[in-house]
Amino acid sequence: MALISLRIPDDVAARFSALAATKGGKSALLRRLIGDVLDTPTTCVAPMLVGRPHKVTVRFRESEMRQLTETAHQRGMTRTGWIVALVRSRLGSPVQYSPGEHAVLRAIVRELNRVGGNINQIARAANTSVLHGRAVEFDLSEIREARHVIELALAELRGALDDNADYWETRR
Repeated sequence: MALISLRIPDDVAARFSALAATKGGKSALLRRLIGDVLDTPTTCVAPMLVGRPHKVTVRFRESEMRQLTETAHQRGMTRTGWIVALVRSRLGSPVQYSPGEHAVLRAIVRELNRVGGNINQIARAANTSVLHGRAVEFDLSEIREARHVIELALAELRGALDDNADYWETRR
């Protein structure tokens, strides 16, 4: 799926966010608006729930509590956090991440940002050389290394996303 990014004034963003909160969230509203303009149906995305959460009490047997505690612990989550994530995943909410998954995703983003910064420096140096009438010499080993790092980070990202989706998928 493609990503579209844009900059708008802060006051417009605030007004749009307020409206979007009642329409399933900013992404869902933007998808619908783009679909309307292009006369293309958009995929159904579960609306983002708005409002204060309510408390629900659930009773478990002692053996179930032990199993629940162990299962949540294996995901690096609290029992309550795991139950909430499970219910939300079944209700069609966005993917539920454990703290460990968040850490992995942040590390991947940091690495990709680092590589992006290096690529920008390479492009800037090449542009400066061209402006001064010098031939641009590329160090293919550095380009190969950057490509390798990007491929590894993307593979790790795909793996993390696939593992998460597989975990929360309904088991029969």
